[in-house]
Amino acid sequence: MSEHTDVFHAPRLPALLTLPFGLIPGRLNSAALAQILNRVFQPELADGELDFLEQKVMRISVQDARLHYRLTLRRGRLEAARQGAPDDLSIEGNTFEFLLLATRREDPDTLFFNRRLRLGGDTELGLYAKNLLDSIELEGRVGPLLAVMNQATELLSRFGVQRR
Repeated sequence: MSEHTDVFHAPRLPALLTLPFGLIPGRLNSAALAQILNRVFQPELADGELDFLEQKVMRISVQDARLHYRLTLRRGRLEAARQGAPDDLSIEGNTFEFLLLATRREDPDTLFFNRRLRLGGDTELGLYAKNLLDSIELEGRVGPLLAVMNQATELLSRFGVQRR
């Protein structure tokens, strides 16, 4: 997929499509994502593989969609981070890059090395998070959602290249 895009010309969601996302409170978005991730990462949570996030705040910013999630781990479960807590780790990028990561169309190291996805804050936490994402086979866990994500990736790549 990387032959179709580069760090400066990756497809982005059209601004008109992202307007409704700004109306949803960030804490509500974060709580919804936490519920989904608790199901997806259930084995890793049970094994303590996400314990590196205990009482830490991870911010995920999907910039072109204007979505920002703030998550933490408490008592073995992911949940929305409380307002005002500082971010310990941030992961930023556009929808297309997160879809490439989720569908395994692009290697996580490539996305981070080329700064298509950017890590900020505690680099050790970032490395743990990247390695965890790289080690998990999501195909059997997300079922039909993977097909939807693949279709979304294809559709977004067909939107063409939009300059930032």
